[in-house]
Amino acid sequence: MSTEAVLRQKARLYFDTPGGDVAHASALYHDDVVLEFPQSGERFEGRDRFTEWRSRYPTDINHELRRLTVRHDLVIAEVAIRYEADGPTVYGVALLDFEGDRIARERIYVMEGWDAPDWRRPWRSDEGHGGSGE
Repeated sequence: MSTEAVLRQKARLYFDTPGGDVAHASALYHDDVVLEFPQSGERFEGRDRFTEWRSRYPTDINHELRRLTVRHDLVIAEVAIRYEADGPTVYGVALLDFEGDRIARERIYVMEGWDAPDWRRPWRSDEGHGGSGE
């Protein structure tokens, strides 16, 4: 199996398996992995430091993996996330730096969607991907 195939398989295990990042943490992450949320300035060093709070998250999180891009040892995952069954969809990007077949660094960016302005309509190529859908 190619390196790209292994990294795709790992990323899908993370996003497509309920609780994948916690349930399969030892298969996904190095012990000394670093998790960063640049938007909040948070940094967690060590798998046990963040899988503990992720396992206690106060609501269900549903991921929809929209796109995976794999380049060498970097996986970019574009996701749509709902933090509650009837909650709004937010969009995110996770940058997963691999060393070997496990994640060594993870950076997560999350943002709200927005409706595309009508004035740009004449130049858009794909009507199906504009706006938040909410």
